[in-house]
Amino acid sequence: MKIALMDSGIGLLAAAAAVRRLRPDADLVLSSDPASMPWGPRTPQDVTERALAVARAAAAHRPDALIVACNTASVHALPALRDELEPALPVVGTVPAIKPAAAGGGPVAIWATPATTGSPYQRGLIGAFASRVDVVEVPCPGLADAVEHADEAAIDRAVAAAAALTPTGVADVVLGCTHYELVAERIRTAVRHPGHPDPTFHGSADAVAAQALRRIGAVPAPSAEPSGTLTVLLGGHAADLPVPARAYAEGRLLRPVSPAL
Repeated sequence: MKIALMDSGIGLLAAAAAVRRLRPDADLVLSSDPASMPWGPRTPQDVTERALAVARAAAAHRPDALIVACNTASVHALPALRDELEPALPVVGTVPAIKPAAAGGGPVAIWATPATTGSPYQRGLIGAFASRVDVVEVPCPGLADAVEHADEAAIDRAVAAAAALTPTGVADVVLGCTHYELVAERIRTAVRHPGHPDPTFHGSADAVAAQALRRIGAVPAPSAEPSGTLTVLLGGHAADLPVPARAYAEGRLLRPVSPAL
């Protein structure tokens, strides 16, 4: 079994780790293009072109499924990716977990990139799944970039700024960018208020990993032999796992890289 994941940068680590936990025997292909980050401010056409290039590099390794582990790429490029790659290669997109967050009754805070915050796409999800609860959209300028580079000071500043915009008493927090899941515990600490219950956090990594297995008719087997290999592609070329990835538990969980052939 081989599962490919794509993103602009290391935001794909959370979903890759989720796949690894479900199927330690699955080979992983991680395809990204960090030199083109960030994708959020780019035009939809530009995002689509870059996402297609990253996806084609992954598809060349003949995976059984491709996870689009990027909210921005899922918003703008998912139809184009599916048109080109399916049905031969199942493509699984990433959607912010607004629906399960709203099921708790609210209030809900959605942490997302400035480009996604207030966008028609996010507002559409809120209207479809969270129209009956109080929702606060929290822009997080600089956070994805800080996470990408494992810049501790910049992460602290971006998290603190977004936490200051998150109302006390929020019951659920949606992590609307895959990069944010890598620092979920730091966000959890930042939004904690004495005397108030800790909010429930909602990411997408576990859901997309499970969906990828379903799409190929596989079942979770967390006790399987940990024999899965790892291939890393940066801008379409074989590479080592980027050094900043090793700053996160998800990156350290992955096995040593097997060079792409």
